[in-house]
Amino acid sequence: MSAAGDRRSGEAKRSAPAGANPGSASHRATRAGEARRDRAGQKKGRTPMGMVIEIVVIVVAAFAIAMLVQLFLVKPFTIHQVSMEPTLVEGDRILLNRVVYHFRDPKSGDVVVFHSALKDEDLVKRIVAVAGDRVAISDGTLFVNGVAQEEPYLLEQDFEGEFAEIVVPSGRVFVLGDNRNNSGDSRFFGPIETGSIIGGALAVYWPVGHWRGL
Repeated sequence: MSAAGDRRSGEAKRSAPAGANPGSASHRATRAGEARRDRAGQKKGRTPMGMVIEIVVIVVAAFAIAMLVQLFLVKPFTIHQVSMEPTLVEGDRILLNRVVYHFRDPKSGDVVVFHSALKDEDLVKRIVAVAGDRVAISDGTLFVNGVAQEEPYLLEQDFEGEFAEIVVPSGRVFVLGDNRNNSGDSRFFGPIETGSIIGGALAVYWPVGHWRGL
């Protein structure tokens, strides 16, 4: 090889940057830095309108999820009645389990919210008898299948009124308020259809001092 060729070869070697090997640490660091600059450029490229659209999409998605949860799983309900005192007082906010009766039948003791076709409003009461039960009220005492019921949750243990014994029909439940002396319930409109039940009361979530399960 000529002397001129040797000189060109040496210059080429000297001009090659140190660490030019693609697998070297410096090369990887260079590529990482370029990637960070690319991402930063993309962020800077977001327009105000694009950010607004992104926020709107997030809000709409969150709203849709909340609606689906209320429709199929858990629904909030505010107490506007005094008929369930002292268990529930006016202004209490409760959560309803909307799926519980897809897995089991309503049972005595359950606190439920149902739609009353007679009053065209949603009411909250306690189930005291289910389909096939014999229910009666005499001298301020509830009898189910001939047995006097102990009801420590009542506002007043002695309540007014008599109710001749009936058998709760299939597909219905007998409901009463815990405030028996101030409650419109199955004593007046009869047993309710289980299909009218919106959900079972799960818990009181507001006010904070009333937090508890039901």
